[in-house]
Amino acid sequence: MLSFIVPAHNEEAFIRQTLRAIDAAARGSGVAFEIVVVDDASTDRTAAVAAAQGARIVGADVRQIAAVRNIGARAAFGDVLFFVDADTIVSPEVVRAALARLDAGAVGGGASPVFEADTPRWAHVTIDFTVWFMRIAGWAAGCFIFARRDAFERAGGFDERYFASEEIHLSRALKRIGPFVILRERVVTSGRKARAFSASHALWLAIRMLRPGALRQRDQLEFWYSKKGTDR
Repeated sequence: MLSFIVPAHNEEAFIRQTLRAIDAAARGSGVAFEIVVVDDASTDRTAAVAAAQGARIVGADVRQIAAVRNIGARAAFGDVLFFVDADTIVSPEVVRAALARLDAGAVGGGASPVFEADTPRWAHVTIDFTVWFMRIAGWAAGCFIFARRDAFERAGGFDERYFASEEIHLSRALKRIGPFVILRERVVTSGRKARAFSASHALWLAIRMLRPGALRQRDQLEFWYSKKGTDR
């Protein structure tokens, strides 16, 4: 079975289209699947919208993305785990490619993201550079990661010491277990963070994240954990 795990905090506006895309992509694989939405202390209709789309809802109140993803993994029944952000659109081609690479011996991997066309130009340039760098490094983007359950558990899951960069730590851990791949196929993720922050503000926040220990402090990671743009 395939388990698609979607962490969500106040994602009422985005999660419907995300779940519909996952459902279509999963059905296209021809493999039994489930969709698990981990509703992390939402104050909107995230859980109701997700349930209406057929997802199984798991409650959480941790406000920490690595922990939320691990909660979803523990609740899931599948032997292949897909972690998909609540504002990310996955195609059937991406899921088929991931399964093909797993069948060929990979223990896990990811797909590089692109923003929607109306995202500010500076954000497109930034994500293109980031994708290039992460592909060279062999790291998955956090919006879409997949792994065999046995490899994920051997890797220790997502490192809950970090409020961001948890996908990089998992990528490194999985690479120590076996082949870890970055697909040619790409996913589409929301550019709402870029629309909520100016280029100069985003640069300042990125610089702040370079300070020692910043990635372990939620209050240092406004880009992800503030109410402006999006909430993790």
